[in-house]
Amino acid sequence: MGGRTASVERDTLETKIRVSVDLDGTGISRFVTGLPFLDHMLDQVARHGLIDLTVEADGDLEIDAHHTVEDIGITLGQAIARAVGDKSGITRYGHAYVPLDEALSRVVIDFSGRPGLEFDVPFVRARVGDFDVDLFHEFFQGFVNHAKVTLHVDNLKGGNAHHQIETVFKAFGRAVRMALTPDLRMSGTPSTKGTLA
Repeated sequence: MGGRTASVERDTLETKIRVSVDLDGTGISRFVTGLPFLDHMLDQVARHGLIDLTVEADGDLEIDAHHTVEDIGITLGQAIARAVGDKSGITRYGHAYVPLDEALSRVVIDFSGRPGLEFDVPFVRARVGDFDVDLFHEFFQGFVNHAKVTLHVDNLKGGNAHHQIETVFKAFGRAVRMALTPDLRMSGTPSTKGTLA
């Protein structure tokens, strides 16, 4: 199982996004999004998922960050789906619990071919710096719709919004890594249906 790489470009009237992934990387990352806090979170995915990840985005930030954040989620989902291919030999399911001081989050993912998101993160404040934390829901919704995964995101404890979302992204990276790790005992598609399309 090699060569699990992909590059995807998304070009709309609102954003121009380019995402490249190597699912068998070492966590090398490069981000040019105009959104430093989002870059910090994406770096968690790369480092904890051991995914080499490049994200370049030129969005209508003069309006707000909504379109850029959502479209990065969409394009990342497309890139990972393309890199995974037919999903033959993957573990399929992944989960992780990650703490950061007082915060604790759990993320569970299934590369099922069926998009679904359950997102339960009761943020203790609406913004981290100038970043609207509601946009993280839009990021993950875009991701699941285009990666075609089922994703459960639960922040179990937290008194600091930065810690809450950082534990989510670290756990997301770890869960993706687990799900996409080759299962040496699985020679085909990990499904009784014979497909995860």
